[in-house]
Amino acid sequence: MTTKEKQDLVDFLYEHLDEYGDKKEHIANCIDYAMNSNPLAGGFIVEMLHEGKIVGALVMNKTGMSGYIPENILVYIAVNSAYRGQGIGRKIMERSMQLAKGDVALHVEQHNPANFLYKKMGFTNPYLEMRLYRDGKPSRADD
Repeated sequence: MTTKEKQDLVDFLYEHLDEYGDKKEHIANCIDYAMNSNPLAGGFIVEMLHEGKIVGALVMNKTGMSGYIPENILVYIAVNSAYRGQGIGRKIMERSMQLAKGDVALHVEQHNPANFLYKKMGFTNPYLEMRLYRDGKPSRADD
């Protein structure tokens, strides 16, 4: 992945994750982790392009764990708002499930409309996740 391709992906995810996203530096770090060749790290990226522009993207990271924690975590998935409702999110998810080795976890806010897609893809919600923010706020709060 070139520097420009990475920046385009960071910009795309930042814009199209809307209120569910993170700071650009965190998105860039996640992409770097996914592209890592270390067997305990790494992951992959799935993009859908239309006329050379990103219209959908997903970033999956390996956790380096197995059994007690899923092997993969779906960190980011976004579809350009102009292309939503056309099955792009589903296609990206299907491809990522083919590529992922082992179980997959994801974090999603309760009111996120993507919940419908995740449930349709077979994701369940057996746990309540709790977080302690040491600085008192989530990472994207007022960049």
